[in-house]
Amino acid sequence: MKIAVIGAGTMGNGIAHTFAQSGYSVNLVDISQDSLDRGMNTISKNLDRMVAKEKISAIEKQETLDAITTYTNLEEGVQHADLVVEAATENVDLKLKIFESLNKATKEDCILATNTSSISITQIAAVTDRSDKVIGMHFMNPVPIMKLVEIIRGYNTSDETTSTIMELSKKLSKAPVEVNDYPGFVANRILMPMINEAIETLYNGVAGVYEIDTVMKLGMAHPMGPLQLADFIGLDVCLSILEVMHDGFKNPKYAPCPLLVNMVRAGKFGVKSGEGFYDYTEHRKAEKVAAMFS
Repeated sequence: MKIAVIGAGTMGNGIAHTFAQSGYSVNLVDISQDSLDRGMNTISKNLDRMVAKEKISAIEKQETLDAITTYTNLEEGVQHADLVVEAATENVDLKLKIFESLNKATKEDCILATNTSSISITQIAAVTDRSDKVIGMHFMNPVPIMKLVEIIRGYNTSDETTSTIMELSKKLSKAPVEVNDYPGFVANRILMPMINEAIETLYNGVAGVYEIDTVMKLGMAHPMGPLQLADFIGLDVCLSILEVMHDGFKNPKYAPCPLLVNMVRAGKFGVKSGEGFYDYTEHRKAEKVAAMFS
């Protein structure tokens, strides 16, 4: 099976890494050569950590890198693909535009998957003429480490497509869970209100950042506090997901906290921008990523 991944950012390069390490030939597609170069550099560094921990050999690292080919032209990158996994920015208009292009550029029997964390699969499928072959494949970050994949069926997604993607996920040594197409699906429908409530707790002056995260880590056995997790996910991504859920459910409980809105407006996105609820120097960012692969 030939795989194409759209987007070389955090999720895209992680998905490409995972497929390639599992023995699949992968085309990694992005409009920016710089993004592709950064993505491949990230994959190489993450593989180096695995070699250092003796989880893979140096030969396996090279085989993984050799299995990935990069493209800046979408049509060239997807024309022979059996499965395309879109992992672009969590923006509905962008995703609809990409899927319109994928519908024209791919083979008729190619499955089109999206790594969206909240946007309707049914809405995305509606811009194609193969809604039975459109499905959600929501990986967790960091993709090479996290086992869960949410498999989201759109209204017209076929049993055959669902079965194919469930089995493929298992071949990646992942644990796929099938869910239906509602805003936020399962993971973010539960997670994002918790993160938002943690931000509200900070906004209302109940406790500080460290105190809130410590209560959830030590009291609820969470491996990472909700504010630290929000920084790791990206505050802009958290805001986008909450906005999708708020719009989809028309329920005020999903309304983003004003503090989150203002932080995103100020360019404080968390780890990727260097500042969120915590301050991240380049050195500390590197340590955090390294710790995820330990």
